Amino acid sequence: MSEKIKIKLTVADRVYPLTISPDQEASLRSSAKKVDEMSKQLQQNYAVRDKQDVLAMCALQYAAQLENQLEKNNLKESPSDKVSELIDLIDVHLSNY
Repeated sequence: MSEKIKIKLTVADRVYPLTISPDQEASLRSSAKKVDEMSKQLQQNYAVRDKQDVLAMCALQYAAQLENQLEKNNLKESPSDKVSELIDLIDVHLSNY
């Protein structure tokens, strides 16, 4: 079991203390930086003052990006591609007999 470390991340001018495994640190710091940058950009572009509104807008944008990426990944591999792949596996397996 890996040892836990304590870090502090600042997002939207608030400090969040976390206890995490060391392998999570880089991605969490990068993510916190991206959210913080996006929140500042949203505050400037839309003159939003309420931090909760800004963070909700950040969450919505990142969730939309994730949904778009998931849709793209699902479109890349259609069910017929998967069926063809399975048929090929069965053919290879049966040819060994």
